[in-house]
Amino acid sequence: MDVDGSLLAYLGPADRTYLLDAGLKRSFAADEVLIREEDPSDFLHVIVSGWVRVSTLLDDGRELVYALRGPGDVLGDLAALHGWERSASVRSIEPTTVAQLTAARFQACLRERPEIAMALIKTLAVRLRQAEKARVGAVELDVGHRLAAHLARLMAERGRQTPEGVVIDTPFTQEELAKQLGASRRAVARAMAMLRSRGVVSTGRRRIVVSRPEVLRSLARV
Repeated sequence: MDVDGSLLAYLGPADRTYLLDAGLKRSFAADEVLIREEDPSDFLHVIVSGWVRVSTLLDDGRELVYALRGPGDVLGDLAALHGWERSASVRSIEPTTVAQLTAARFQACLRERPEIAMALIKTLAVRLRQAEKARVGAVELDVGHRLAAHLARLMAERGRQTPEGVVIDTPFTQEELAKQLGASRRAVARAMAMLRSRGVVSTGRRRIVVSRPEVLRSLARV
């Protein structure tokens, strides 16, 4: 199932098939690099299955994970289209399959199929809005509230309703979650423990179940 707001999510069956058929199918094992920061390249990936993390290295050597991408998302589109060096690295979280397109082939798809161009514009708009919300959240909220806001956003975008609650299928570790929030692992662990103690969430290996969505949303708005 394609992620809400992803490129493929905005395409009909015919345009989706056209785009994927234009690329070369590639498969990556878990914890494998798809794109390396500062590399020059002229290709991009459209994720068919699997999840990846997008990160950059800070001046002090720490890795900052600022996005998770899943089925339907496009990777490396801006760098490929503009000829820029890669601004971030992309590494698979689990086995991942992509369609790899050269910049020239992708541009041809945009010209030949206007619906693909419109879908890309919509996807970029979603990313811009997410980035704006993240900047505001980083300034205004402490770690606990930032965690609640982040989980509420993931729940809305990617959650799956089950009898036990809303399951967030994004496969990340607590350390990866801390990197997304720009916080220490210990601070995120304390915030997660608070949510568990209130019965708001339950956690397992690479799995978060939101048992009380209304409480999580309320905490996110504080």
